[in-house]
Amino acid sequence: MELGILRSLPPRQKWISEAREFTPWLATNISALTSAVGLELEVENTEVACGPYSADILAKDTGTGQYVVIENQLEKTNHDHLGKAITYASVLNASCIIWMASEFSEEHIKALDWLNDNTNEDVAFYGIQIELWQIDESKPALRFNVVSRPNEAVRQAAKTKANEDLSSNRRFQLDFWTRFKDKLASTKKIPSLHSPRGRYWFDVSIGRAHIHISNICNTDKNIVGIRIYIGNKITSYMLPFLESKKEEIEKLIGQQLLWNPNPNNRDKIIALFHETEFNDPKKVEDALQWLVDYTIKFRDTFSKIVQQAPYQESIEKVE
Repeated sequence: MELGILRSLPPRQKWISEAREFTPWLATNISALTSAVGLELEVENTEVACGPYSADILAKDTGTGQYVVIENQLEKTNHDHLGKAITYASVLNASCIIWMASEFSEEHIKALDWLNDNTNEDVAFYGIQIELWQIDESKPALRFNVVSRPNEAVRQAAKTKANEDLSSNRRFQLDFWTRFKDKLASTKKIPSLHSPRGRYWFDVSIGRAHIHISNICNTDKNIVGIRIYIGNKITSYMLPFLESKKEEIEKLIGQQLLWNPNPNNRDKIIALFHETEFNDPKKVEDALQWLVDYTIKFRDTFSKIVQQAPYQESIEKVE
């Protein structure tokens, strides 16, 4: 059997200009980076002004609601880009820096590892090597090689300590979302899920900025729920568009939904709720399964339909 020859290509062979070609491509194909780093990223904007300079991409981690700065380099890493990335993160109040380059020096990998080990758990640094591979004359294939990431053992120890201080309500929610994530992950229907926290919501990306699934666990009212959460930057056109698809959406999900139940709120929701009894282990288990089943239905349905909505760039920009 004859085998092809595998060879690497310089990224600039595909993207000559970092700003005009690679950054717009990555913003459109952010799911490729999402899979590599294990974060649910939604692009907020590109070329975001920070004084006299501009951050290449500002994204949001839908799992935490925190901003992520992505700094791109189609060349070997240098001190200038590391300094800029940290500056952008401080100006934009980002909790995560993703530094992408075609080649990382050993010193810069060590710098990222040191930053991850010596900053608190709310700040994270990733080093991603951009690789292009080709077999003979085939189309180039892209690989994001993670050369540095947060030390999970260190982070987990910090999270364990933080969890010890949770109230009984928050501790219950942490356990609830941990079980929910495990159940959802076992279906292999959703590629990446964020780490559970002791709070009343658990978000799941549907692949577009400013709109996502926000599941809730309301221990005061004994209710769990699934909400399509539409940020106020896109409500003026996204909500009417989805309302025009109401019959199709409800048919696919198999339930009548609550459409904009809080009309005075700037952010809008489309929701489905389920009553439970958190003191009853059997009902809690039923509620978890209900959430898993409908999270998959919501994601399958809305992830396809929102892609048909008109993209109004002027509205979807970061202010």
